[in-house]
Amino acid sequence: MTDASSNRKRPQGRESKARRLARMHEEYRILCQVFPEAVCALHFRNPFELLVATVLSAQTTDKRVNSVTPELFERYPDPATMAQAQPAELEAIIHPVGFYHAKARHLLGLSLMLTEDYGGKVPQTMEELTSLPGVGRKTANVVLGNAFNIPGFPVDTHVTRVTGRLRWRTDWRSVHPDPVKIEHEICDCFPPEDWTNLSHRLILHGRATCHARKPDCLHCPLAETCPSAEILAGPSSR
Repeated sequence: MTDASSNRKRPQGRESKARRLARMHEEYRILCQVFPEAVCALHFRNPFELLVATVLSAQTTDKRVNSVTPELFERYPDPATMAQAQPAELEAIIHPVGFYHAKARHLLGLSLMLTEDYGGKVPQTMEELTSLPGVGRKTANVVLGNAFNIPGFPVDTHVTRVTGRLRWRTDWRSVHPDPVKIEHEICDCFPPEDWTNLSHRLILHGRATCHARKPDCLHCPLAETCPSAEILAGPSSR
């Protein structure tokens, strides 16, 4: 058996750290082939628009966010104008994305803070971004990686699910894994220049194939090496 073919073999029993790392890089190489274009699905023209869109994307789809942001940014194109928005008017525009009361409050708060503390500019550090209302590490990483080309690894439900099923992380059995721990563990295994696109491709794979309720293991490009493939698909289908 050649080295290349051995890399495509599904791990059996306990997997060494070196073996797992080699498999992770091989599986990511495949994801790069399957998803050559790794881009953010949220529509934006500047860092402020991406920040707002990402805050709105919590617990909804990017498609739904993209349906409301054209009107939102036409009315409120920058932090100064959004900070002066009437809450009811803001809520009426973002109503379709859900949790619109809390999200409107966050948008008003972060817009005011950007205007008063940052000269109307979106900051470029994790510490400053997460000081803004409604902005956590995931949102900050999205903005850093996609608006400023600063390495960031956003961890959403797709990333959590896919890295768990692939057993890329040591706590894959955890029912409630810690997103920050996932971020640090996966980032330790890849160079910083890969982090943003790695997250994009894991998300794309989760949406296209590794679905939450019924993963399509029969058509999965990673099925040959995925430790969960036979369990999820069933031995009769392999």
